[in-house]
Amino acid sequence: MAIDAVLFDYSGTLFRFDDAAFHDARLTDADGRLLDTHEIAEIMRRMTAPVGQFVEFDAEGQYAWENRDLDPALHRRAYLDVLEQSGVPADQAARLYGLMRDAGEWTPYPDTGGVLRALHESGVRVGVVSNIAFDIRPAFADRGWHRYIGEFALSYEVGAMKPDTRIFEAALDGLGVTPDRALMVGDSLEADGGAKALGCTFALVDPLPTEDRATGLWDAVRAHGLLTP
Repeated sequence: MAIDAVLFDYSGTLFRFDDAAFHDARLTDADGRLLDTHEIAEIMRRMTAPVGQFVEFDAEGQYAWENRDLDPALHRRAYLDVLEQSGVPADQAARLYGLMRDAGEWTPYPDTGGVLRALHESGVRVGVVSNIAFDIRPAFADRGWHRYIGEFALSYEVGAMKPDTRIFEAALDGLGVTPDRALMVGDSLEADGGAKALGCTFALVDPLPTEDRATGLWDAVRAHGLLTP
C-alpha cells in the first residue's frame, strides 16, 4: 500500500531537549554542589521520557502527572514536582522548566529539515503528533520548516494523549489521509505505536543525543519505500 502521509512525534524524534540545556543551567543540590554528569542525565531522563513515572506524588500531583500533556498548568505542576523531588532547588527548577518550554532550546536532529522538506516536495503530506502542553510550532517556524507541516496534533489542543487513537485521528483528518496510507514515526512503541491500532504503519527511532543519530529519520522513511535514493 502506498504511503500518502507521514506523522512524526516531536520529542526524541524530530527534536531533542539536549543535555547542554541542563549543563548550562548549572544545576546544584540544596547544598550548592554542582550536579555531576550522571545526575544530570537522570534528571533529563525524568523530564523527557515519553512514558513512565519516576517519582511518587501526592493525590493532586498524581492527577497532574497523569494529565500533564492536556493542560499547561498541570504540566508545570507535574514537572516542577519531578525536578524538586529529584533534588533540584525550587528556583533552579523553575528556570529549567522555563527552558524546556522554550522552543528555541530544543535541538533538531541533523536530518530533520532535510527529511521534512523532501517529503513535502515529493507530495507526501506531513503531520506532527505530540504529547505536549505548549506550542512547538515556533521550533519549526524559526527554521522555515513550518511550510512542510500540514497538521499539528498537539495533545493539549486535541484533548487526547498518545496512545489514544483520537490524537492520531485528528492529525489524519487534518491531512485528509486514511490510516492505512499513513506512516507514524516515533521513539516510543507504547505511545507512538498507538497509531497501529488505527491501521497505520509504524517506524521506531532511537531517541539518542542529536549528535549520535545523523540519519535516523532518513532510515525510517526509506525502510518504508519513501525518499529512496
